[in-house]
Amino acid sequence: MTEFDLPSESAPAGPLIRLVNDQRVAFLVVGGINTVIGFGIFVACSQTVGYVVDHRFGKIAGSLVTVGIAHVLSVLFAFVMHRRFVFRVRGHVLRDFARFESVYLTALAINAVALPVLVEFGLHRIPAQAIIVTASTLLSYFGHRHFSFRRSTAESHDDATRG
Repeated sequence: MTEFDLPSESAPAGPLIRLVNDQRVAFLVVGGINTVIGFGIFVACSQTVGYVVDHRFGKIAGSLVTVGIAHVLSVLFAFVMHRRFVFRVRGHVLRDFARFESVYLTALAINAVALPVLVEFGLHRIPAQAIIVTASTLLSYFGHRHFSFRRSTAESHDDATRG
């Protein structure tokens, strides 16, 4: 058994962990759902707001506006999903959200640089985003596991005794 087979003390078991007994698998399931929803949001933004901005200000601006709007909506959805189904923590909602967002801001910064570069090289915005999302998944797992939803041993013990 490795440290990834069961949830760490700082991340009590969420419902999926009890089902699959592996936080990585639970993260991938929720991450898969988040990715599909987030990518759908990105496509919808790309085909609506992004399209308008493309024609008014250019494709780079359209790509950045699209990724910005999609980021905000996707992070809100992902936060609820990870907090409820994977890491199952209590309290500290604003602190957890700030940490969660900081992990995604790192991914957003990478995205904000890589997406315009790939678009400038002639790749269409949607396949370029698919490449970037695939590359950022690993970063987000470790960031959320070890930072976003981290709890001290005392906080984990308090959560366990409450519920």
